[in-house]
Amino acid sequence: MARRKHYNFYDDDFKATAVALTEIPGVLDKDVTEALDIHEVMLYLWRMKMRRGQLMPKKKDIQIDPELKAELKRLRKLEREHNLLQEEHTLLKKAIQHSLQQKGKSSSSSN
Repeated sequence: MARRKHYNFYDDDFKATAVALTEIPGVLDKDVTEALDIHEVMLYLWRMKMRRGQLMPKKKDIQIDPELKAELKRLRKLEREHNLLQEEHTLLKKAIQHSLQQKGKSSSSSN
């Protein structure tokens, strides 16, 4: 397997912003990593460095773009709704199959 020749390097402000995004209620780490196109382990390491004081952003007060914050919340809500619809769809398919099997049994036994 070939090694990567290009690695992304992120400044402390980017890392601190990524960590701050995970602190928004209702936003999952997975949502942040997907939105920022980073690996979950990187986010975990950055959070650990922030706690230890090893990550020092230039800006002390990290401002999160309200649109990005709203978009992450909207994404999470849509994912929950999508999962619910998938479960409902699966249950309906099972109910239809069961109904068809019952119909097949009752029509074959009446002959």
